[in-house]
Amino acid sequence: MSLALVQEVAAAADYGAIAAIGAGLAAIGAGVGIGNIGGRAMEAMARQPEMHGKIQSSALILAAFVEAVALFAVVVSFLK
Repeated sequence: MSLALVQEVAAAADYGAIAAIGAGLAAIGAGVGIGNIGGRAMEAMARQPEMHGKIQSSALILAAFVEAVALFAVVVSFLK
């Protein structure tokens, strides 16, 4: 095996580890974001029960946006 091939394989392995860390951080960030959205929505519904429908639909839309950004981050982390 040539030295250049060994270096190329080692570099690819390093990118894979960094990509896995990036994907994990994106998943953790999404979990924290959705948790904040859910918690704040529950507080808002407890304070104003008549706004339940609007708050719930807004929270679901925001959670979808957070998931979309997290998915985008995971895809970008695996690009070389």
